[in-house]
Amino acid sequence: MPFLSDTLKRVKPSPTIAVSNLAAELKAAGKDVIGLGAGEPDFDTPQNIKDAARAAMDAGKTKYTAPDGIPELKQAICAKFKRDNGLEYTPAQVSVGTGGKQILYNALMATLNPGDEVVIPAPYWVSYPDMVLLAGGEPVIAEAQAQTDYKLTPEQLEAAITPKTKWFIFNSPSNPTGAGYTAEELKGLTDVLMRHPHVWVMTDDMYEHLVYGDFEFATPAEVEPGLYARTLTCNGVSKAYAMTGWRIGYAAGPEDLIKAMRKIQSQSTSNPCSISQWAAVEALNGPQDYIPVNNETFRRRRDLVVGMLNAAEGITCATPEGAFYVYPSIAGCIGKTTPAGVKIDSDESFATALLEEKGVAVVFGGAFGLSPNFRVSYATSDENLKAACTRIQAFCAELR
Repeated sequence: MPFLSDTLKRVKPSPTIAVSNLAAELKAAGKDVIGLGAGEPDFDTPQNIKDAARAAMDAGKTKYTAPDGIPELKQAICAKFKRDNGLEYTPAQVSVGTGGKQILYNALMATLNPGDEVVIPAPYWVSYPDMVLLAGGEPVIAEAQAQTDYKLTPEQLEAAITPKTKWFIFNSPSNPTGAGYTAEELKGLTDVLMRHPHVWVMTDDMYEHLVYGDFEFATPAEVEPGLYARTLTCNGVSKAYAMTGWRIGYAAGPEDLIKAMRKIQSQSTSNPCSISQWAAVEALNGPQDYIPVNNETFRRRRDLVVGMLNAAEGITCATPEGAFYVYPSIAGCIGKTTPAGVKIDSDESFATALLEEKGVAVVFGGAFGLSPNFRVSYATSDENLKAACTRIQAFCAELR
């Protein structure tokens, strides 16, 4: 009798975490490596948030809490949804988890049965398909192309839906592309969903506040109120508030679904860190003025990276609307060979050779379900970005 679960055979480790770990190991070994794989801001958590955490500890707020969040945080989340998205929720409709990933996983575990399908646009965040598989469902990948700026069209969504479809997972701005859907583009998708009342919507809005220029964020239940009763609107404090290590994600949706998610969390992790919850209260209720300041830094970095990558031979890079990623195509590099004799036959071989020969760590596009591309996170210093992009330009110029 095998000791390990057969379910583990359905999933793979996170490629993005693997790249970050490998870059850290090479650096520790004395290698000159620039890591562009991490999906987290390089800014420190704002001082008012850290002060709130210290105050919570000093006040003895270090005990167990309700399994899915303290009342004060649920109230702050309700206020945030009303303020930013025009969505009315009660605390009974809110769940708080140990990061956004747990929120998504709990919802899938609470709803999927064997054979249930989940439509996932590609390129996708690496964990979506594997979480569906862990929960017993079947991911159905709908590929968005460069011609549509990596955004799914209504026709593609319509074609992916079957009688077995239970969820549509939607992420804007996107990890890995940074592509953001306008309200008009989103309305095209919600019109399709309104024709299929058996399909629920799981919207991952983690990069909501990281948008640039005149782009305006919108979320499905806001654009189409008719979807409110079958939408789980997911978010968190990790990106906009530079709180990745605090591990607080949250969602709001129908009360019966929230109850089911609470049941799973009560028998798995139980409550998120109490101190992190109080810090998140301050993040959501406190000053928001540093968000546009940080965004301007990200916008400048985005423009730097896009410009330098488009100057590299064989690479084309679109300018995204949000997040802190770009997703350049390396179609012009496929079939070439590096000075070390490595044949570039895929984006994975490109990324591996780039790391080994130039010391730049990126994540290959196959990990996100669409090739030939790679993902760059520009959530690092201008100095690192300039150096890394210069190395990428040199790498591409040397291909023959």
